[in-house]
Amino acid sequence: MIKLSALYPKKEGSYFNMEYYCNTHTPMVARLLGEAMKHSAVEKGVSAFERDSESPFMAMGHLYFDSVDEMHKAFEPYLDEIMGDIQNYTNVQPYFQISEVMI
Repeated sequence: MIKLSALYPKKEGSYFNMEYYCNTHTPMVARLLGEAMKHSAVEKGVSAFERDSESPFMAMGHLYFDSVDEMHKAFEPYLDEIMGDIQNYTNVQPYFQISEVMI
């Protein structure tokens, strides 16, 4: 299983519209990627490990695929549309990471 993560860092002056991300962006991505995307998850940053600390990320989005190749094939026709939507819910550039899920 492959996981594509988008991590949205918390910076001075940054914002993140969680309602838009959960109710508009993520369903749009799911519709466009179709059956290639096996599962998705959205996380809202609460804190770092230390009690009462600030979270380093406002949000994280995770998309799961059977393989890296299937992920890339699913994204290719829609990449501009998906990336172009980022401006509708945040003013930060996300970090992206592809991981192999081990457990």
